[in-house]
Amino acid sequence: MPTQVIDLFCGVGGLTKGLMDAGLNVIAGFDIDETCRYTYEHNNGIEYHLRDIREVTGEEILGIYGENNNIRILVGCAPCQPFSQMRFKLGEANAADEKYNLLLEYGRLIQETQPTIISMENVPQIEETNIFTEFLEILNDIGYNLDYRVVYCPDYGIPQTRRRFVLVGSLLGPIQIIPPTHNRNDIHVRDYIYNLPPIEAGETDLNDPLHRSAGLSAINIERIRYSKPGGTWRDWPEHLRCNCHKKDSGKTYSSVYGRMTWDQIGPTITTQFYNYGTGRYGHPEQNRALSLREGAILQTFPPNYQFLDPEHKNSFSDIARHIGNAVPVRLGEIIGITILQHLTDYNVEV
Repeated sequence: MPTQVIDLFCGVGGLTKGLMDAGLNVIAGFDIDETCRYTYEHNNGIEYHLRDIREVTGEEILGIYGENNNIRILVGCAPCQPFSQMRFKLGEANAADEKYNLLLEYGRLIQETQPTIISMENVPQIEETNIFTEFLEILNDIGYNLDYRVVYCPDYGIPQTRRRFVLVGSLLGPIQIIPPTHNRNDIHVRDYIYNLPPIEAGETDLNDPLHRSAGLSAINIERIRYSKPGGTWRDWPEHLRCNCHKKDSGKTYSSVYGRMTWDQIGPTITTQFYNYGTGRYGHPEQNRALSLREGAILQTFPPNYQFLDPEHKNSFSDIARHIGNAVPVRLGEIIGITILQHLTDYNVEV
C-alpha cells in the first residue's frame, strides 16, 4: 500500500527531502513564496503549488491524493516566527502577526481530509500557546493518536544546538517518535564543513557559487581576527568593542560576533547565519562568517542541493532566508523513519 505525502508550508524542501530520504512518496508541496519554487522542484522533482494555505480547500488536497487506497500523510510546518523565543516574550500579542493562525489553517485541512498520518514541527515555545491548544483539540476530536515532544537536534545527527517541537499523529493506533540515533557528544562542526575550500569574506568559490560569504567592514575584519573559537567579544581590545556591549543590557549577549569551534556542535542556523554580528557565526579559522553553502550543510542539506535559480536571481538574503527557515533535512528523515516504523508496526506494507 503506497504512501502519499503532501507537504504544506514546504519552502525549499527540507522536510520533503528528508521524508524522501526515509523512503516516503511525497507527491506535492504547497507554499506562498514564489522564490522557493525552483529549489523545491529542481532538487526533488515534485510539483510546487504556489498557494496561500488560507485559500486551499480539503477538496483540493483530496483531489491531489486521488481515489485510491494509499496511505495519506499530511505534514505541515507552519511558520515559526510568531512563536520564536525572542518574540515569545510578547505573549499573546503575537496574535497580531499575520502568520499566527496558520497552524489552525493546517488543522482545518486535517479536519477536511482526515489523512491517516499527520506531522508538524515548530519552535518549542509553541506548546505554551493558546493556538496549539486549539490545534490539539482539533486532532483529539478527530481521534488521532499523538506523540509530541521537544527534541534536541544533535541527538539525531544534526550539527546545531537547535531544539524543535515535533508532533506526529495517526489514526491507525499509538505512534511514537523514534529514540535518539546519535550520541550528541560525537557531533562536531568539523565533520560537516571542514573540507570546504577556503574563501575570504565577500568571496565566492569558483566551483560552487553557493559557497559564498558576505563581505565584512574593515572594523569587523579586525574584530574577527581577534576572535577566538568558542570565545566572545571580550577577547577583543577595548577600542573594538561595540557600544551596546558596554551597556548592562548588552553584556549578556556573549555569542554575538563569536567564532564557532571545530570540535563542538554548531549554533542554531537562523535566517541571519551569514551575518557575523548576529550570533556565533564566525568561521572557526577563516576571517569571515559562514557561507551560504556551509549554512545549508549545517542544516543537513546535501552538499549538491541547488539553491540558485539560473533564470531568476534571488538575493543573498533570500537564499539565507530559505536555508534558515527550512526544516533540517535530517529531522525530516527522522519524522519519515518514525512514520515508516509505525506503518510496519501495524503490518502496513509500503
